[in-house]
Amino acid sequence: MKALATQGAGRIVGRRLLHSPGPTPVPDEVLWAMNRQPMDLGDPRVDSSIQACETGLRRLLQTEAADVFLYASNGHGVWEAVVENLLPLGGAALVPGTGHFSESWAVQTEALGRRVLRTPWVEGLPIDVAAVAQALRQDHQHEIRAVFVVHTDTSSGVSTDLAALRAAIDATGHPALFVVDVVASLGAAPFAMDALRADVVLGASQKGLMCPPGIGFVAVNAAALAMASANPAPRFYWDWVRRKSDLSYRKFCGTAPQSLVAGLAAALGLLFQEGLDQVFERHRQLAQAVHAAVQGWSSAGALDFFARDPAARSVSVTTVLVPSGTDVDALRTVARERFQVAFAGALGPLSGRAFRIGHLGDQNPASMMGCLAGIEAALLVQGIPIGRDGLARASLALSQTPAVAGPELA
Repeated sequence: MKALATQGAGRIVGRRLLHSPGPTPVPDEVLWAMNRQPMDLGDPRVDSSIQACETGLRRLLQTEAADVFLYASNGHGVWEAVVENLLPLGGAALVPGTGHFSESWAVQTEALGRRVLRTPWVEGLPIDVAAVAQALRQDHQHEIRAVFVVHTDTSSGVSTDLAALRAAIDATGHPALFVVDVVASLGAAPFAMDALRADVVLGASQKGLMCPPGIGFVAVNAAALAMASANPAPRFYWDWVRRKSDLSYRKFCGTAPQSLVAGLAAALGLLFQEGLDQVFERHRQLAQAVHAAVQGWSSAGALDFFARDPAARSVSVTTVLVPSGTDVDALRTVARERFQVAFAGALGPLSGRAFRIGHLGDQNPASMMGCLAGIEAALLVQGIPIGRDGLARASLALSQTPAVAGPELA
């Protein structure tokens, strides 16, 4: 592959397009909401902002009764909150294999003094539902207290059919709680906590929720809260029972991150203003355009989808395999510095083998086509063979889908 080629140092002209799968672009309305002075803790606006986030997240998660707990943290923080609340020291969780992020959650769980059972992960495929059912059936003593599921693995770009997984768990009769990580899918794909009978759902602010990194959250049903109440494991900051309060200071175990809370409240308002059905359709259409471009590029034989099953390809992020020996970091640098398009490398076992295109959050057809054009130009600069009709296929995919009627078109 060709050596790295970048433009000289200087200011960025125009707007650099951000197409990582997180962080994602932050709408101006969210930035404006965050651009205000802090308030004293007795100001009623503090409580109203927190309540807007709690109510908005329940609406987005389609849950009526779940408690929502907000943390000044990233997704790894709320992973830890789940572990500390649900599992006693030495307690066990089943973590189905999805790739880098299921394994990261498993390793973090073990580092906290708990046990983890894993199901095998086959590259390019979603969770092996049969393997999950088998692991639960073999747990005759019901030592597994919870199944920790990553809905969309942000590294692989593969999503799992949660309804099918829930049904498989039910068929075993095992009492383990169903815990779902929606960090990479919430706000991009529909999710119905109550209908799915998920006991705990966790997410973070910097992806489909269109906010800066810094807020993690969990939604917890009565069964999970009861398990946490009976759990003797020591904890303080992460403790759901301690945080269940009407007082903002108790809800955050200290001072609330007011600017981030205001931003999240504004972002949720934007999603509801657009209409959730329109939000999900917009993400589906943008993902379809990206998939069309990758299909065109791959016709030269060098690039390919990592996700083998088209039905499991995420609406949030697409992972693209590259030829052995490709300098992915150099490719990304060319795209970012020369063509003003920032996308991501792959993580864990895919590091150096793939790159990732984020198409979630505050994105539209224009930003998506600009992203694809910048990536195609960078691929050409780096001498990676590609089919030359990638952009044409993406344009055709967008032209053949109906316009999404957002608030500006209503």
